[in-house]
Amino acid sequence: MSGMNFLERLLDGAAVEWKPLGEIGELVRGNGLPKTDFTESGVPAIHYGQIYTYYGLSTTSTKSFVSPETATKLRKVDKGDVVITNTSENLEDVGKALFYFGDQQAVTGGHATIFKPCKNILGKYFAYFTQTVVFTSEKRKYAKGTKVIDVSATDMAKIPIPIPCPDNPDRSLAIQAEIVRILDTFTELTAELTAELSDRKKQYNYYRDRLLTFEEGEVEWKTLGEVTRIFSASRVHKNEWTTSGVPFYRTSDVISIFNGVKNSRDAAFISNELYETLSSKSGKIQKGDVLVTGGGTIGIPYIVQTDEPLYFKDADLLCIQKSEVINSKFLYHYFLTTKFRIYLNNITHNATISHYTISQIVNTPVPLPPIEEQARIVAILDKFDTLTHSISEGLPREIALRQKQYEYYRDLLLSFPPPLTPP
Repeated sequence: MSGMNFLERLLDGAAVEWKPLGEIGELVRGNGLPKTDFTESGVPAIHYGQIYTYYGLSTTSTKSFVSPETATKLRKVDKGDVVITNTSENLEDVGKALFYFGDQQAVTGGHATIFKPCKNILGKYFAYFTQTVVFTSEKRKYAKGTKVIDVSATDMAKIPIPIPCPDNPDRSLAIQAEIVRILDTFTELTAELTAELSDRKKQYNYYRDRLLTFEEGEVEWKTLGEVTRIFSASRVHKNEWTTSGVPFYRTSDVISIFNGVKNSRDAAFISNELYETLSSKSGKIQKGDVLVTGGGTIGIPYIVQTDEPLYFKDADLLCIQKSEVINSKFLYHYFLTTKFRIYLNNITHNATISHYTISQIVNTPVPLPPIEEQARIVAILDKFDTLTHSISEGLPREIALRQKQYEYYRDLLLSFPPPLTPP
């Protein structure tokens, strides 16, 4: 069944009228709410940055609070209101909506607009509509700025919103409620899977720390420099980067792989000729070697998957060559333990920007149980790691599939006939 036929059955002959947002509710622009005003408790507060960082589509409780005195200076958010972001460096984050249905009145500040719906529209129905391609296209028309993008409340009020059966408010609300009910089913399923993923990650962390904690004298300890070779890269200048050739990894590439997301930065490469020249000096990376982030977010490991040419940025990454006495995956899991993270913080905490240097990594102590025991521990932890990180077979894959299913039905249910263009 096509999307239009599905909508036709839902509407059952009812008309659809597109009305400017400003005609179906009141838009109130927020004013001033710096993060320094946040308190541990008090009046619930919604900061515009938190809408596209922490929240989903709706919430009953806020991440932040302000004092009652500060709250008197801010805009009030009532149950059923929608808070919309006005400003961001990313256009996709402008116009993000948060449906608030907490029992306690909240407040919000600048760079956000409160939409207070009239009796003919449901706030959550509008919040779902803000996620559609149509709404995104409309808000793009009014976006101003380059580095910081803004869509004012005045311009937001001009964006047309589809109202089914406008001449029969009760039926209109019933149709909107049915659309919300269906979409809620999918978002709730995704939320349940996300909560399960969080529980499994805690379980993985627990068993990882337990399996990789050894009593004094239980296993031998050596420094990494004693069991394998560790090397850094030769300098590659940015003007030597290319758009194809040998992949050139930076900290952001390893962090993205670790988190199972696409790197927001463009992929980098170097020429084959430069790779051969530099790797002849520093050494070639091989399958089973471990790259470790050495700048910014430090100590995050990546196991090299193939023997295909690969090079990396100096100071950003360090390469630990595979060894016969320490399993690369065992080392990968150990680098994620609480014990190692505490150790890493203790040796790097004095720096303004954290760096894990080659001299520090060479002198890093690691446990060395028998190689067979390392393999047994790895087999257990790999199962948890697959479940919590794999985008091909774990919970992240299941969540991604449910998200695609939700997006399909969201677009199907909100694909109303477009408004007529004036002659």
